[in-house]
Amino acid sequence: MKVFVKKSIEQLTASAEGEGTLKRTLGAGSLIALGIGAIIGAGLFVRTAAAAGEHAGAAVTLSFIVAAIGCAFAGLCYAEFASIIPIAGSAYTYAYATMGELVAWVIGWALILEYALGAATVSISWSEYANKLLGGKIPYEWCHSPMESILVNGQSVHGIANLPALAILAILSLLLIKGTQESALVNGIIVFIKVAIVLVFIAIGWQFINPANHTPYIIPATQPDIKLPDGSTYSYAPFFNHGWGGILSGAGVVFFAFIGFDAVSTAAQEAKNPSRDMPIGILGSLVVCTILYILFSWVLTGVAPFTDFMKSGKEASVAYAISTYMHGYGWLSTMVTIAILAGFSSVILVMLMGQSRVFYTMSNDGLLPKIFSDLHPKFRTPYKSNMILFVFVGAFAAFVPGSVAGDLTSIGTLFAFILVCIGVIILRYTNPTLKRPFKTPLVPIVPILGALICGGMIYGLPKETLLSAFGWMVLGLLIYFGYSRKNSKLGNIGDVLPTASDFEKQ
Repeated sequence: MKVFVKKSIEQLTASAEGEGTLKRTLGAGSLIALGIGAIIGAGLFVRTAAAAGEHAGAAVTLSFIVAAIGCAFAGLCYAEFASIIPIAGSAYTYAYATMGELVAWVIGWALILEYALGAATVSISWSEYANKLLGGKIPYEWCHSPMESILVNGQSVHGIANLPALAILAILSLLLIKGTQESALVNGIIVFIKVAIVLVFIAIGWQFINPANHTPYIIPATQPDIKLPDGSTYSYAPFFNHGWGGILSGAGVVFFAFIGFDAVSTAAQEAKNPSRDMPIGILGSLVVCTILYILFSWVLTGVAPFTDFMKSGKEASVAYAISTYMHGYGWLSTMVTIAILAGFSSVILVMLMGQSRVFYTMSNDGLLPKIFSDLHPKFRTPYKSNMILFVFVGAFAAFVPGSVAGDLTSIGTLFAFILVCIGVIILRYTNPTLKRPFKTPLVPIVPILGALICGGMIYGLPKETLLSAFGWMVLGLLIYFGYSRKNSKLGNIGDVLPTASDFEKQ
Protein backbone atom coordinates (compact mmCIF):
# COMPACT_ATOMS: atom_id res chain seq x y z
CA MET A 1 0.00 0.00 0.00
CA LYS A 2 1.27 3.46 -0.87
CA VAL A 3 0.47 4.77 2.60
CA PHE A 4 3.34 2.59 3.85
CA VAL A 5 5.86 3.73 1.25
CA LYS A 6 9.28 4.26 2.84
CA LYS A 7 12.14 6.65 2.27
CA SER A 8 15.56 5.16 1.62
CA ILE A 9 18.46 6.11 3.88
CA GLU A 10 20.34 7.33 0.79
CA GLN A 11 17.57 9.75 -0.18
CA LEU A 12 17.24 11.02 3.37
CA THR A 13 20.98 11.69 3.64
CA ALA A 14 21.18 13.35 0.21
CA SER A 15 18.30 15.70 1.01
CA ALA A 16 20.29 17.19 3.89
CA GLU A 17 23.04 18.66 1.75
CA GLY A 18 23.39 21.37 -0.89
CA GLU A 19 21.84 24.76 -1.49
CA GLY A 20 18.45 25.53 0.01
CA THR A 21 19.03 23.40 3.09
CA LEU A 22 19.48 24.31 6.73
CA LYS A 23 22.87 25.72 7.75
CA ARG A 24 25.22 23.45 9.70
CA THR A 25 26.48 25.56 12.63
CA LEU A 26 26.12 23.42 15.78
CA GLY A 27 28.92 21.51 17.51
CA ALA A 28 28.71 18.87 20.23
CA GLY A 29 28.84 21.50 23.00
CA SER A 30 25.95 23.46 21.51
CA LEU A 31 23.90 20.28 21.14
CA ILE A 32 24.49 19.30 24.77
CA ALA A 33 23.42 22.82 25.79
CA LEU A 34 20.27 22.49 23.65
CA GLY A 35 19.47 19.23 25.42
CA ILE A 36 20.02 20.70 28.88
CA GLY A 37 18.00 23.75 27.82
CA ALA A 38 15.04 21.55 26.91
CA ILE A 39 15.32 19.18 29.87
CA ILE A 40 15.89 21.41 32.90
CA GLY A 41 12.76 23.48 33.38
CA ALA A 42 10.49 23.91 36.35
CA GLY A 43 10.21 20.12 36.55
CA LEU A 44 13.36 19.94 38.65
CA PHE A 45 12.01 22.45 41.17
CA VAL A 46 8.41 21.17 41.27
CA ARG A 47 8.43 17.45 40.50
CA THR A 48 11.21 16.62 42.95
CA ALA A 49 9.23 17.75 45.99
CA ALA A 50 5.99 16.17 44.70
CA ALA A 51 7.62 12.77 44.18
CA ALA A 52 9.40 12.92 47.55
CA GLY A 53 6.35 14.01 49.54
CA GLU A 54 3.82 11.65 47.96
CA HIS A 55 5.77 8.51 47.15
CA ALA A 56 9.52 8.13 47.60
CA GLY A 57 10.68 10.30 50.49
CA ALA A 58 14.45 10.85 50.58
CA ALA A 59 14.77 7.92 48.15
CA VAL A 60 13.52 10.22 45.38
CA THR A 61 17.18 10.16 44.34
CA LEU A 62 16.60 6.49 43.40
CA SER A 63 13.44 7.53 41.54
CA PHE A 64 15.55 9.85 39.40
CA ILE A 65 17.95 7.01 38.65
CA VAL A 66 15.09 4.69 37.60
CA ALA A 67 13.58 7.42 35.39
CA ALA A 68 16.99 8.16 33.88
CA ILE A 69 17.43 4.49 32.97
CA GLY A 70 14.05 4.54 31.21
CA CYS A 71 15.05 7.67 29.30
CA ALA A 72 18.46 6.20 28.51
CA PHE A 73 16.84 3.27 26.65
CA ALA A 74 15.01 5.71 24.36
CA GLY A 75 18.05 8.02 24.23
CA LEU A 76 20.30 5.24 22.95
CA CYS A 77 17.81 4.51 20.17
CA TYR A 78 17.58 8.21 19.25
CA ALA A 79 21.39 8.41 19.18
CA GLU A 80 21.66 5.54 16.68
CA PHE A 81 19.09 7.04 14.34
CA ALA A 82 20.55 10.55 14.60
CA SER A 83 24.01 9.25 13.62
CA ILE A 84 22.58 7.34 10.62
CA ILE A 85 20.02 9.92 9.40
CA PRO A 86 21.51 13.39 10.10
CA ILE A 87 18.52 15.49 9.01
CA ALA A 88 15.76 17.47 10.69
CA GLY A 89 12.54 15.78 11.67
CA SER A 90 13.49 13.55 14.60
CA ALA A 91 11.11 10.63 15.21
CA TYR A 92 9.03 11.60 12.16
CA THR A 93 12.00 11.05 9.85
CA TYR A 94 13.04 7.82 11.55
CA ALA A 95 9.51 6.43 11.22
CA TYR A 96 9.44 7.36 7.51
CA ALA A 97 12.58 5.28 6.91
CA THR A 98 11.46 2.23 8.87
CA MET A 99 7.67 2.02 9.10
CA GLY A 100 6.37 4.04 6.17
CA GLU A 101 4.59 7.30 5.42
CA LEU A 102 1.36 6.80 7.37
CA VAL A 103 3.18 5.96 10.61
CA ALA A 104 5.55 8.90 9.97
CA TRP A 105 2.56 11.24 9.59
CA VAL A 106 1.00 9.95 12.80
CA ILE A 107 4.19 10.55 14.78
CA GLY A 108 4.72 13.95 13.14
CA TRP A 109 1.19 14.89 14.15
CA ALA A 110 1.81 13.58 17.69
CA LEU A 111 4.97 15.69 17.97
CA ILE A 112 2.79 18.80 17.67
CA LEU A 113 1.40 17.82 21.07
CA GLU A 114 4.91 17.70 22.52
CA TYR A 115 6.48 20.75 20.93
CA ALA A 116 3.73 23.26 20.04
CA LEU A 117 1.38 22.65 22.97
CA GLY A 118 4.39 22.19 25.23
CA ALA A 119 5.75 25.61 24.25
CA ALA A 120 2.32 27.20 24.81
CA THR A 121 1.80 25.74 28.28
CA VAL A 122 5.34 26.55 29.38
CA SER A 123 4.94 30.16 28.19
CA ILE A 124 1.83 30.45 30.39
CA SER A 125 3.84 29.21 33.37
CA TRP A 126 6.61 31.66 32.43
CA SER A 127 4.04 34.46 32.64
CA GLU A 128 2.97 33.38 36.14
CA TYR A 129 6.52 33.27 37.51
CA ALA A 130 7.47 36.56 35.81
CA ASN A 131 4.54 38.24 37.53
CA LYS A 132 5.63 36.75 40.87
CA LEU A 133 9.14 38.12 40.37
CA LEU A 134 7.62 41.56 39.63
CA GLY A 135 5.53 41.40 42.79
CA GLY A 136 2.23 40.91 40.97
CA LYS A 137 2.39 44.28 39.21
CA ILE A 138 0.90 42.97 35.96
CA PRO A 139 -2.93 43.42 36.08
CA TYR A 140 -4.86 40.15 36.24
CA GLU A 141 -6.70 40.96 33.01
CA TRP A 142 -3.47 41.08 31.01
CA CYS A 143 -1.77 37.93 32.31
CA HIS A 144 -4.71 35.50 32.13
CA SER A 145 -6.95 34.08 29.41
CA PRO A 146 -10.63 35.12 28.95
CA MET A 147 -11.59 31.70 30.35
CA GLU A 148 -10.12 32.55 33.76
CA SER A 149 -11.52 34.83 36.46
CA ILE A 150 -10.90 35.89 40.05
CA LEU A 151 -12.92 37.58 42.78
CA VAL A 152 -11.67 41.07 43.73
CA ASN A 153 -13.62 42.89 46.45
CA GLY A 154 -16.60 40.66 45.76
CA GLN A 155 -16.57 41.34 42.02
CA SER A 156 -15.52 38.89 39.31
CA VAL A 157 -12.56 40.02 37.19
CA HIS A 158 -12.03 38.15 33.91
CA GLY A 159 -8.79 37.81 31.99
CA ILE A 160 -8.48 39.41 28.56
CA ALA A 161 -5.20 38.04 27.18
CA ASN A 162 -1.97 36.65 28.57
CA LEU A 163 0.39 39.29 27.19
CA PRO A 164 3.61 38.19 29.00
CA ALA A 165 3.23 34.69 27.51
CA LEU A 166 2.70 36.21 24.08
CA ALA A 167 5.73 38.48 24.53
CA ILE A 168 8.20 35.69 25.42
CA LEU A 169 6.95 33.64 22.46
CA ALA A 170 7.43 36.60 20.12
CA ILE A 171 10.97 37.30 21.36
CA LEU A 172 12.08 33.68 21.06
CA SER A 173 10.41 33.25 17.65
CA LEU A 174 12.29 36.28 16.30
CA LEU A 175 15.51 34.84 17.72
CA LEU A 176 14.90 31.55 15.90
CA ILE A 177 14.23 33.40 12.64
CA LYS A 178 17.52 35.29 13.02
CA GLY A 179 19.49 32.06 13.09
CA THR A 180 20.19 28.74 14.76
CA GLN A 181 23.69 29.75 15.84
CA GLU A 182 22.38 32.89 17.56
CA SER A 183 19.61 30.87 19.18
CA ALA A 184 22.14 28.32 20.40
CA LEU A 185 24.30 31.14 21.84
CA VAL A 186 21.39 32.64 23.79
CA ASN A 187 20.32 29.17 24.90
CA GLY A 188 23.87 28.51 26.08
CA ILE A 189 23.80 31.67 28.22
CA ILE A 190 20.41 30.72 29.70
CA VAL A 191 21.64 27.20 30.44
CA PHE A 192 24.72 28.60 32.16
CA ILE A 193 22.55 30.83 34.39
CA LYS A 194 20.11 28.15 35.49
CA VAL A 195 22.75 25.44 35.97
CA ALA A 196 24.86 27.89 37.99
CA ILE A 197 21.90 28.63 40.29
CA VAL A 198 21.20 24.90 40.70
CA LEU A 199 24.85 24.35 41.63
CA VAL A 200 24.75 27.27 44.09
CA PHE A 201 21.69 25.74 45.79
CA ILE A 202 23.45 22.36 45.98
CA ALA A 203 26.66 23.89 47.37
CA ILE A 204 24.99 26.10 50.00
CA GLY A 205 22.19 23.67 50.83
CA TRP A 206 24.70 20.86 51.47
CA GLN A 207 25.74 22.69 54.65
CA PHE A 208 22.14 22.62 55.92
CA ILE A 209 21.49 18.90 55.37
CA ASN A 210 20.08 17.25 58.47
CA PRO A 211 21.01 13.52 58.40
CA ALA A 212 17.81 12.76 60.31
CA ASN A 213 15.82 13.78 57.22
CA HIS A 214 17.45 10.93 55.29
CA THR A 215 16.50 8.35 57.95
CA PRO A 216 14.76 6.15 57.04
CA TYR A 217 15.95 6.60 53.48
CA ILE A 218 13.03 4.64 51.99
CA ILE A 219 9.52 5.33 53.33
CA PRO A 220 8.43 2.40 55.54
CA ALA A 221 4.95 0.84 55.38
CA THR A 222 4.44 2.02 58.97
CA GLN A 223 4.90 5.70 58.05
CA PRO A 224 2.18 7.70 59.92
CA ASP A 225 -0.59 9.35 57.91
CA ILE A 226 -0.36 13.09 57.27
CA LYS A 227 -3.07 15.66 57.90
CA LEU A 228 -3.23 17.93 54.86
CA PRO A 229 -4.06 21.67 54.91
CA ASP A 230 -7.51 21.01 53.39
CA GLY A 231 -8.40 18.74 56.30
CA SER A 232 -8.02 15.46 54.43
CA THR A 233 -5.57 12.69 55.34
CA TYR A 234 -2.81 11.27 53.16
CA SER A 235 -1.83 7.64 53.77
CA TYR A 236 1.50 6.01 52.96
CA ALA A 237 0.04 2.51 53.41
CA PRO A 238 -0.75 1.83 49.70
CA PHE A 239 1.97 -0.08 47.81
CA PHE A 240 2.91 2.84 45.55
CA ASN A 241 3.18 5.31 48.47
CA HIS A 242 6.07 3.62 50.30
CA GLY A 243 9.04 1.32 49.81
CA TRP A 244 10.17 0.30 46.34
CA GLY A 245 6.63 0.74 45.05
CA GLY A 246 6.88 4.39 46.10
CA ILE A 247 10.27 4.71 44.39
CA LEU A 248 8.83 3.34 41.13
CA SER A 249 5.78 5.60 41.40
CA GLY A 250 8.09 8.52 42.12
CA ALA A 251 10.02 7.65 38.96
CA GLY A 252 6.80 8.09 36.99
CA VAL A 253 6.38 11.55 38.52
CA VAL A 254 9.94 12.75 37.88
CA PHE A 255 10.16 11.12 34.44
CA PHE A 256 8.60 14.20 32.92
CA ALA A 257 11.44 16.31 34.30
CA PHE A 258 13.60 14.52 31.68
CA ILE A 259 11.37 15.25 28.69
CA GLY A 260 13.15 17.32 26.05
CA PHE A 261 16.35 15.47 25.18
CA ASP A 262 14.67 14.16 22.00
CA ALA A 263 14.46 17.76 20.75
CA VAL A 264 18.22 17.58 20.15
CA SER A 265 17.56 15.14 17.30
CA THR A 266 15.48 17.76 15.45
CA ALA A 267 18.67 19.80 15.02
CA ALA A 268 20.59 16.98 13.29
CA GLN A 269 20.55 18.80 9.94
CA GLU A 270 22.24 21.80 11.57
CA ALA A 271 25.01 19.80 13.28
CA LYS A 272 28.53 20.23 11.90
CA ASN A 273 29.47 16.56 12.32
CA PRO A 274 26.16 14.80 13.03
CA SER A 275 27.43 11.21 13.08
CA ARG A 276 29.74 12.10 15.97
CA ASP A 277 28.06 15.08 17.61
CA MET A 278 24.41 13.90 17.74
CA PRO A 279 25.00 10.89 20.07
CA ILE A 280 27.19 13.12 22.25
CA GLY A 281 24.49 15.81 22.37
CA ILE A 282 21.62 13.43 23.18
CA LEU A 283 23.36 11.18 25.70
CA GLY A 284 25.61 13.93 27.11
CA SER A 285 22.66 16.14 28.04
CA LEU A 286 20.94 13.17 29.69
CA VAL A 287 24.03 12.35 31.78
CA VAL A 288 24.57 15.97 32.91
CA CYS A 289 20.92 16.43 33.88
CA THR A 290 20.75 13.10 35.72
CA ILE A 291 23.76 14.01 37.88
CA LEU A 292 22.29 17.44 38.66
CA TYR A 293 18.89 15.92 39.47
CA ILE A 294 20.32 13.37 41.92
CA LEU A 295 22.45 15.96 43.74
CA PHE A 296 19.59 18.46 43.84
CA SER A 297 17.08 15.95 45.23
CA TRP A 298 19.59 14.72 47.84
CA VAL A 299 20.09 18.26 49.13
CA LEU A 300 16.40 19.25 49.03
CA THR A 301 15.24 16.20 50.99
CA GLY A 302 18.15 16.67 53.39
CA VAL A 303 17.30 20.31 54.10
CA ALA A 304 13.56 19.71 54.67
CA PRO A 305 11.69 16.56 55.81
CA PHE A 306 9.82 15.00 52.89
CA THR A 307 6.53 15.26 54.84
CA ASP A 308 6.82 19.06 54.74
CA PHE A 309 6.24 18.98 50.98
CA MET A 310 2.76 17.56 51.57
CA LYS A 311 1.80 20.32 54.01
CA SER A 312 3.61 23.40 52.67
CA GLY A 313 5.52 24.67 49.70
CA LYS A 314 3.83 22.79 46.86
CA GLU A 315 5.07 24.43 43.63
CA ALA A 316 7.23 26.81 45.65
CA SER A 317 8.76 23.91 47.58
CA VAL A 318 12.37 24.97 47.02
CA ALA A 319 11.66 28.53 48.13
CA TYR A 320 9.84 27.11 51.18
CA ALA A 321 12.82 24.94 52.12
CA ILE A 322 15.19 27.89 51.81
CA SER A 323 13.08 30.33 53.83
CA THR A 324 12.26 27.76 56.56
CA TYR A 325 15.54 25.92 57.04
CA MET A 326 18.27 28.03 55.41
CA HIS A 327 18.10 31.27 57.39
CA GLY A 328 20.06 34.16 55.96
CA TYR A 329 19.75 32.97 52.36
CA GLY A 330 16.50 34.62 51.32
CA TRP A 331 18.25 35.98 48.22
CA LEU A 332 18.72 32.39 47.04
CA SER A 333 14.93 31.99 46.89
CA THR A 334 14.80 34.88 44.40
CA MET A 335 17.65 33.31 42.43
CA VAL A 336 15.69 30.05 42.23
CA THR A 337 12.74 31.95 40.72
CA ILE A 338 15.14 33.44 38.17
CA ALA A 339 16.46 29.95 37.43
CA ILE A 340 12.90 28.73 36.87
CA LEU A 341 12.26 31.62 34.45
CA ALA A 342 15.51 30.85 32.66
CA GLY A 343 14.53 27.20 32.51
CA PHE A 344 11.15 28.02 31.04
CA SER A 345 12.75 30.31 28.43
CA SER A 346 15.20 27.71 27.15
CA VAL A 347 12.50 25.02 27.09
CA ILE A 348 10.23 27.27 24.98
CA LEU A 349 13.14 28.10 22.65
CA VAL A 350 14.05 24.47 22.00
CA MET A 351 10.40 23.38 21.67
CA LEU A 352 9.69 26.09 19.06
CA MET A 353 12.86 25.14 17.22
CA GLY A 354 11.96 21.44 17.29
CA GLN A 355 8.43 22.01 15.99
CA SER A 356 9.54 24.25 13.12
CA ARG A 357 12.12 21.63 12.04
CA VAL A 358 9.54 18.85 12.07
CA PHE A 359 7.20 21.04 9.96
CA TYR A 360 10.13 21.86 7.65
CA THR A 361 10.80 18.19 6.95
CA MET A 362 7.12 17.26 6.56
CA SER A 363 6.69 20.13 4.12
CA ASN A 364 9.69 19.01 2.07
CA ASP A 365 8.01 15.62 1.80
CA GLY A 366 4.80 17.23 0.52
CA LEU A 367 2.77 16.26 3.58
CA LEU A 368 2.36 19.92 4.59
CA PRO A 369 2.10 23.03 2.35
CA LYS A 370 5.36 24.37 0.89
CA ILE A 371 5.22 27.52 3.04
CA PHE A 372 6.48 25.50 6.02
CA SER A 373 9.77 24.70 4.25
CA ASP A 374 10.50 28.15 2.79
CA LEU A 375 13.91 29.31 4.04
CA HIS A 376 14.94 32.90 4.74
CA PRO A 377 17.21 34.08 1.88
CA LYS A 378 19.87 35.35 4.31
CA PHE A 379 19.50 33.39 7.57
CA ARG A 380 18.53 30.02 5.99
CA THR A 381 15.98 29.34 8.69
CA PRO A 382 12.34 28.23 8.12
CA TYR A 383 11.11 31.73 8.98
CA LYS A 384 7.58 31.39 7.60
CA SER A 385 7.09 28.22 9.62
CA ASN A 386 8.30 30.10 12.70
CA MET A 387 5.81 32.92 12.01
CA ILE A 388 2.85 30.56 11.54
CA LEU A 389 3.91 28.61 14.62
CA PHE A 390 4.03 31.83 16.65
CA VAL A 391 0.44 32.66 15.64
CA PHE A 392 -0.80 29.16 16.54
CA VAL A 393 1.13 28.78 19.79
CA GLY A 394 0.59 32.44 20.70
CA ALA A 395 -3.19 32.17 20.30
CA PHE A 396 -3.22 29.17 22.61
CA ALA A 397 -0.96 30.87 25.18
CA ALA A 398 -2.84 34.19 25.16
CA PHE A 399 -6.43 32.96 25.18
CA VAL A 400 -6.50 29.42 26.66
CA PRO A 401 -5.65 28.34 30.24
CA GLY A 402 -2.52 26.23 30.61
CA SER A 403 -4.43 23.43 32.30
CA VAL A 404 -6.31 22.62 29.09
CA ALA A 405 -3.30 20.88 27.51
CA GLY A 406 -3.06 18.56 30.51
CA ASP A 407 -0.88 15.54 29.87
CA LEU A 408 -1.23 15.72 26.07
CA THR A 409 2.37 16.92 25.83
CA SER A 410 3.54 13.79 27.63
CA ILE A 411 1.54 11.46 25.34
CA GLY A 412 3.14 12.98 22.24
CA THR A 413 6.58 12.52 23.76
CA LEU A 414 6.10 8.95 24.97
CA PHE A 415 4.51 7.89 21.66
CA ALA A 416 7.56 9.22 19.82
CA PHE A 417 9.86 7.31 22.17
CA ILE A 418 7.99 4.05 21.51
CA LEU A 419 8.15 4.35 17.71
CA VAL A 420 11.84 5.25 17.74
CA CYS A 421 12.59 2.18 19.89
CA ILE A 422 10.61 -0.05 17.51
CA GLY A 423 12.26 1.61 14.50
CA VAL A 424 15.75 0.64 15.67
CA ILE A 425 14.75 -3.04 15.79
CA ILE A 426 13.14 -2.88 12.34
CA LEU A 427 16.17 -1.17 10.74
CA ARG A 428 18.56 -3.72 12.27
CA TYR A 429 16.69 -6.49 10.44
CA THR A 430 15.90 -4.69 7.16
CA ASN A 431 19.36 -3.09 6.76
CA PRO A 432 21.80 -5.13 8.87
CA THR A 433 24.88 -3.99 6.90
CA LEU A 434 24.08 -0.27 7.07
CA LYS A 435 26.93 1.86 8.43
CA ARG A 436 26.06 2.90 11.97
CA PRO A 437 28.47 5.47 13.47
CA PHE A 438 26.71 4.86 16.81
CA LYS A 439 25.07 1.54 17.68
CA THR A 440 22.45 1.00 20.38
CA PRO A 441 23.78 -1.80 22.61
CA LEU A 442 21.94 -5.04 23.39
CA VAL A 443 19.39 -4.83 20.56
CA PRO A 444 16.55 -5.85 20.77
CA ILE A 445 16.59 -5.87 24.61
CA VAL A 446 17.23 -2.12 25.08
CA PRO A 447 14.61 -0.95 22.52
CA ILE A 448 12.01 -3.40 23.84
CA LEU A 449 12.54 -2.23 27.42
CA GLY A 450 12.32 1.39 26.27
CA ALA A 451 9.05 0.79 24.41
CA LEU A 452 7.51 -1.17 27.30
CA ILE A 453 8.41 1.47 29.92
CA CYS A 454 7.02 4.31 27.80
CA GLY A 455 3.90 2.30 26.94
CA GLY A 456 3.29 1.67 30.62
CA MET A 457 3.52 5.38 31.35
CA ILE A 458 0.97 6.16 28.64
CA TYR A 459 -1.35 3.52 30.07
CA GLY A 460 -1.12 5.19 33.47
CA LEU A 461 -2.31 8.59 32.20
CA PRO A 462 -5.91 9.75 32.88
CA LYS A 463 -8.62 8.36 30.57
CA GLU A 464 -9.75 11.89 29.66
CA THR A 465 -6.25 12.64 28.36
CA LEU A 466 -6.15 9.42 26.34
CA LEU A 467 -9.53 10.26 24.77
CA SER A 468 -8.34 13.77 23.89
CA ALA A 469 -5.22 12.33 22.28
CA PHE A 470 -7.38 9.87 20.30
CA GLY A 471 -9.50 12.78 19.02
CA TRP A 472 -6.33 14.64 18.01
CA MET A 473 -5.13 11.60 16.07
CA VAL A 474 -8.48 11.23 14.27
CA LEU A 475 -8.19 14.87 13.14
CA GLY A 476 -4.64 14.17 11.96
CA LEU A 477 -5.75 11.18 9.88
CA LEU A 478 -8.50 13.25 8.24
CA ILE A 479 -5.89 15.83 7.20
CA TYR A 480 -3.54 13.09 5.97
CA PHE A 481 -6.10 11.40 3.72
CA GLY A 482 -7.67 14.71 2.69
CA TYR A 483 -4.46 16.59 1.79
CA SER A 484 -1.14 14.97 2.63
CA ARG A 485 -1.69 11.62 0.91
CA LYS A 486 -2.56 13.38 -2.38
CA ASN A 487 0.43 15.73 -2.20
CA SER A 488 3.06 13.28 -0.94
CA LYS A 489 6.16 13.51 -3.12
CA LEU A 490 7.27 9.99 -2.35
CA GLY A 491 3.83 8.39 -2.45
CA ASN A 492 3.10 9.79 -5.91
CA ILE A 493 6.25 8.25 -7.39
CA GLY A 494 4.45 4.95 -7.19
CA ASP A 495 7.29 2.75 -6.04
CA VAL A 496 9.32 2.32 -2.89
CA LEU A 497 12.76 3.84 -3.37
CA PRO A 498 15.79 1.49 -3.18
CA THR A 499 17.32 0.65 0.17
CA ALA A 500 20.97 0.30 1.09
CA SER A 501 20.81 -3.48 0.59
CA ASP A 502 19.47 -2.96 -2.95
CA PHE A 503 22.50 -0.83 -3.84
CA GLU A 504 24.81 -3.50 -2.43
CA LYS A 505 23.19 -6.19 -4.62
CA GLN A 506 23.96 -4.11 -7.69
